[in-house]
Amino acid sequence: MAWYDGLIGNRKKKSAPRIRKYVGANTGRLFSDFFSSTTSADAEIKEQLRVLRDRSRDLARNDSYVARYLNLMVSNVIGSNGIRLSCKGRNTDDSLDVIGNRTIESAWKNWTKYGNCTLNGKMSFIDCQRLFIEALCRDGEVLIRHIRTNKSPFGYKIQFLEADHLDETKNDYNKSNGNKIKMGVEVDENDQPVAYHLFKNHPHDNTYRSPVEHIRVPAEQIIHAYLPTRPEQTRGVPLTAAAMGNIKQYSAYLEAEIVAARVSASKMGFFVSPDGDGYAGDEMYDDFMPLSEAKAGTFEQLPSGVDFRSFDPDHPTTAFQSFTTQVLRSIASGLNISYHALTNDLSSVNYSSLRAGALEDREMYRLYQRFVIDHFIEPIFKKWLEQSMISGAIVTSGNGQPMPIDRYDKFADTATFIPRSFSWVDPQKEMMASINGMQNGLVTYQDVQANYGRDVEELFEQHEREQSLAEQYNVKTAFQPFGSKLPIDPQIQGGSEETDEL
Repeated sequence: MAWYDGLIGNRKKKSAPRIRKYVGANTGRLFSDFFSSTTSADAEIKEQLRVLRDRSRDLARNDSYVARYLNLMVSNVIGSNGIRLSCKGRNTDDSLDVIGNRTIESAWKNWTKYGNCTLNGKMSFIDCQRLFIEALCRDGEVLIRHIRTNKSPFGYKIQFLEADHLDETKNDYNKSNGNKIKMGVEVDENDQPVAYHLFKNHPHDNTYRSPVEHIRVPAEQIIHAYLPTRPEQTRGVPLTAAAMGNIKQYSAYLEAEIVAARVSASKMGFFVSPDGDGYAGDEMYDDFMPLSEAKAGTFEQLPSGVDFRSFDPDHPTTAFQSFTTQVLRSIASGLNISYHALTNDLSSVNYSSLRAGALEDREMYRLYQRFVIDHFIEPIFKKWLEQSMISGAIVTSGNGQPMPIDRYDKFADTATFIPRSFSWVDPQKEMMASINGMQNGLVTYQDVQANYGRDVEELFEQHEREQSLAEQYNVKTAFQPFGSKLPIDPQIQGGSEETDEL
């Protein structure tokens, strides 16, 4: 055996190289402040829901950007005309029941007027839609109660309740039926809500003193709308939660900069004595006042031996604009909205960036429009239709008789709801694209009208009325039958050189 064999044998074997897995799971020094938890969604929400909701409301009252965000959501999701009903009930031969559809639409329009739809009589249904989306964004959830009442000819009204009525501290087992109560929501073994445990009055209303009482309301009487982000989540959190920290810090920073700028704008200085006299204040020394006020256009002589030092802070700094822009971009991302829409800052946008931002924002608005229809308007419409038929409030215009309840499914299952539309950055290009699509069979009239927030039946009815009026006055209209290929003038196809490249 060679002399070096023992040395080689005694060497330690090299350890296998570490396999790098997920950096996000690193527990090293740089990740020591990365806190995480394995708790359920409800466990995370339960202790912090009230704080998040109260802080979100405070920001809505006092922060201009949060107020802007809520206004954008209301105006773009709901709009000035709200989300409208279009009945599509059909007869046995698959033809539209024109009389029945118009009858229900007319009755619904009457119920949605101011004072008719809510229990307190203080809102129209468009007001309710705006309140719904604003409460959803600000509070994270909305509570609405279905009310059967003989104080309405339709036998039905709705009542908005603040999320505070749903007691998040009530967590228990219902021993009578084995259901669980999670933050005020009673659920069965499948986590399906069966009842809501509500405060009879607002628990923090200081305008009057009333006993804090709980009432158990069956789930079929309550609309509890929220956007869950985890599968087993029982309560909703404010949509401002992700941006809340940055919003508060930015507001505090902006306030400090404004105060500093005010101080900077107020030029001032100090007299310094060579013999080290202390602060003079408002007292007189040797018949002179060391503190003096500067007056425009005047030059004063300093006392003998006294030096002057100016106080001239530089605020805001040159980095203020770029820094605040980045912070606001982060806030906009947390609110899931584009920067230029949130800030009204269009200084650095062009057609392409504006179009891209508008497209993304509109897709987000359409998602919320769908949510409002599915979780608010459609459930209310079905409850209203049922109670209105039972009470005999829907009278058919054809025979003057109340519409029977056995026709409920015919109209409840076929009703559609039309949200607001969005105008385009280049409307001429959009119109030409719609025309080409219809001429080539790629889109229909209904597809195009849906983009404009209208129903195709309304379009044809309006055309019929206008054509009849035109014939009466011997006026030629520009309307052409569907499928007619109109010559397209290249001069009016629209768009600049910049837009044609998009």
